Amino acid sequence: MPRPIQALIHSAALAHNLMRARAAAGDARVWAVVKANAYGHGIERVFDGLRGADGFALLDLAEAERIRALGWRGPVLLLEGCFEPRDLESCSRLNLWHVIHREEQIDWLAAHKSAAPHRVFLKLNSGMNRLGFAPAAYRAAWLRLSGLTQVEDITLMTHFSDADADDEGAPGVASQRAAFVAATDGLPGERSLCNSAATLRFAASDTVLRGDWVRAGIMSYGSSPDHPAHDSAHWQLQPAMTLQAELIATQEIAAGASVGYGSRFTAELPMRIGVVACGYADGYPRSAPSGTPVLVDGVRTRLVGRVSMDMVTVDMTPVPAARVGSVATLWGCGAGGSVLPIDEVAHAAGTLGYELMCALAPRVPVSVG
Repeated sequence: MPRPIQALIHSAALAHNLMRARAAAGDARVWAVVKANAYGHGIERVFDGLRGADGFALLDLAEAERIRALGWRGPVLLLEGCFEPRDLESCSRLNLWHVIHREEQIDWLAAHKSAAPHRVFLKLNSGMNRLGFAPAAYRAAWLRLSGLTQVEDITLMTHFSDADADDEGAPGVASQRAAFVAATDGLPGERSLCNSAATLRFAASDTVLRGDWVRAGIMSYGSSPDHPAHDSAHWQLQPAMTLQAELIATQEIAAGASVGYGSRFTAELPMRIGVVACGYADGYPRSAPSGTPVLVDGVRTRLVGRVSMDMVTVDMTPVPAARVGSVATLWGCGAGGSVLPIDEVAHAAGTLGYELMCALAPRVPVSVG
């Protein structure tokens, strides 16, 4: 029989989370962000759940080809734009919108021969200091683009560095908002500023931040963008991925006995240990310490001992009736309506839900429900 582990992708949860983005975005349109193979969920697997979006935003041409192959005829946005001049040929062929964040991309567009003009998103570096034109250079870039026959429409865009911060980080958003307003003053065109965190935290109350397009990334997959300040339940988000595996063995250990490599966990009392068919080779974080939450048959318990390549061990004390074949939920939806948010597991492991989603290993079977 196959190894008893699987990931489940929940289409209804994806649709629900998209609805939450719409509720927060007001009259703005919503990009469903499906970069990184839809944050590890699989573009083809999430398409039905997210097809109610106004457009799909992604990273490269291969992902764009996949969206078009699924029958999507609406807007598709390349979030990092073109990487070389010939990419513009694919943009023309696939009718892709693309981000312009440096001068060379304008040069390539000026030299490109296209039957139909392009829609571009001109990115401002308002303080993230990653991609985009500096405020002093932004207007000149807009003027260059607006003078090209290859350009049909220019949307003004930026990205926030601190939208997921607590209240102490809010001034970072205010500073970047002010930089965007100053740099774009008097320029025509639609606006796109909000990522998931900004959409949930600010879009409903600030029309400038809301703009015309919001970019629903991590929230689409049910993870809170500002955890641990707020959890997914606070934002009424549902997990789009469940990782679950079965118990393949149990052990009765005495007080003073250790568990796993390095003997990192020592039992204080006699206890029963369950061995789960999931490890770091499946994408579960090796850095997860003893105490990381796990659900067994829908009951919350904890990891004990170090994560191995193919197995983790869990404390069976809260679930005395569990046995070989019982289901352990590593994150997502468990039995009886129980939920273990991926953010809790990630926080315990010292990382983010984003990384756990994207790290799901190819050897894990995935189904859609």
